[in-house]
Amino acid sequence: MHSPSPRSLVDLPIRRLNRGDLVPCADLCEDRGWPRDEHRWGLLLSAGTGYGIDAPDGKGLAATCLTMPYGSEFTAVGMMLVAGRYARQGIARRLMRHVMETAGDTPLALYATEQGQPLYENLGFSPVGRAERVGGRFETIGSGGSGSTSPASSVLPSAASSVTTRPAAADDLQAMVRLDLPVFGTDRTHLLARLPAFADRLQVAEDHGDLVGYAALWPSGQAEVVGPLIARDTATAQALVAALAATTDRPLRADVDARHKELLGWLVERGLEPLSRTTVMTYGIPDLPGDAAHRFAPLTVATG
Repeated sequence: MHSPSPRSLVDLPIRRLNRGDLVPCADLCEDRGWPRDEHRWGLLLSAGTGYGIDAPDGKGLAATCLTMPYGSEFTAVGMMLVAGRYARQGIARRLMRHVMETAGDTPLALYATEQGQPLYENLGFSPVGRAERVGGRFETIGSGGSGSTSPASSVLPSAASSVTTRPAAADDLQAMVRLDLPVFGTDRTHLLARLPAFADRLQVAEDHGDLVGYAALWPSGQAEVVGPLIARDTATAQALVAALAATTDRPLRADVDARHKELLGWLVERGLEPLSRTTVMTYGIPDLPGDAAHRFAPLTVATG
């Protein structure tokens, strides 16, 4: 079959994706060497808006992009994927221009790979931060066993002695939203409400009965991803990660805000290795809203 010229490729129609597109979206992830992640796509397409371009050869999708709205504060952009056979032919630029036009005056934010950053810079995005991806087997140093008590006490500094963690309960959602709002900078109840069904484990941290952090663990390929990770301080973030790690035998992965060097160093000490990095970029706002001091990791780089 004759391949369309670059001119015809950039003229292909863009359509809204739906849950019927989960398998083609997963196929495109696999085409680019990513985990298939049908589970994550299910969350993203239910809480956000997906855009796609059907492959002209009839084999699935040529490209995808996902937007996650957060009111008028900003919209997160992610899952920009182009099939390898259609790479470097203008499709990514076409999709991004469509997203920018659809967003209108709403600011945008995204996590850019090294390969994608030049495109976003050319479209007017500015770098405002960085995330460091780490992954590997979490080693519980000095653990005395795998009983039902929290593993955090055996691996954390004494500063965290007053912090306890437990599995989240249904009535924790309102407290999580109250904690999350000033940290993330805008209401994301539409995502947090989906976490119990999405995550393999949802853990909260308390200090004398007050909720001071929460984190989720969800599957991606052969690994489990830690995110979001919201915490009062580094010790609380460590307690949450240690508690989540104790619930799985699979490798962990996390995209940690590069400003949290202490947490990154602690994760490396416990067996995780640096894997890659992404650049946080914004369009229409000088920086992400919220309080980065307590925002340790996103739910996923597709949602912020």
